[in-house]
Amino acid sequence: MSWLDRLRPGRPESAAHDPAVREALARWQALPAPDLGRPHFDTRYVVVNTEATGLDLESDRLLAVGAIAIDGGVIDPRHSYYAPLDPDPAAALGGLLEFCGKAPLVVFNAGFNRVTLERAWAQWLGVEPEPVWLDLLWLLPAVFDTGPDGPLRLAQWMKAFDIETFQRHHALGDAWAIAQLFIALQGRATVQGIGSARALAELERTRRQFPSPT
Repeated sequence: MSWLDRLRPGRPESAAHDPAVREALARWQALPAPDLGRPHFDTRYVVVNTEATGLDLESDRLLAVGAIAIDGGVIDPRHSYYAPLDPDPAAALGGLLEFCGKAPLVVFNAGFNRVTLERAWAQWLGVEPEPVWLDLLWLLPAVFDTGPDGPLRLAQWMKAFDIETFQRHHALGDAWAIAQLFIALQGRATVQGIGSARALAELERTRRQFPSPT
C-alpha cells in the first residue's frame, strides 16, 4: 500500500459532496497539456508555495497555500492566489489547482513544497496532478554558476538580488520573492540558450544527477 492509498480514506467527504469543488476539478481536468517547448516569454508559469507548522513532512501540518502567475515574463500581483486550509481544505486546494491550470509549477525546495502539495491534493481531492515542476533550489545555482559556497537558502538568494517581499514565511509573501527570482532566472537562462520550460526541466535533471563538486 502506497502513502497515497493510506491518505485516501478520510478524503472523499469534502471534495465529493461540494459542487463548487467538483466543478473546479472538472475545469482543471479539461485543460489541454502545456507546450513545454514554447519560449519563456510566451509561456505561463505559476509559482506555488506552502505555509506549514514546520518542515517535517511526517509530523507537520499544511496551513495555507499561495501562488502567483508569471505570464509573458510579467508578474501581476492581481494574478495571485492565497487560501488557508481551514475551514475547507478541499475548496482551498481545488482553487489552487484551478488557478495553476496545467502550467509548469515553479517552487523553491520541491523536496518539501511539492511533496506537501501532492499529498494534500491526493488526500482532499483524490487527484494526482503531474505538472512539470521547476525547482529554483537547483536551477538558480546552475544558471548563475555559483559553486558549493554560493547562496543556497531563499533568504540568501533574496539578499543577492536585493529582493524584498511583504512578509517572509507566508505562502504568498515568499511566492512573490520566488517569482522575482524566476524572472531573473528566465532572462539569464534565455541568454544561455535555455529558453523553454522543457530546457529548464532538463537542466534541473542534469544538475540533480551531476551536482557541482564540493
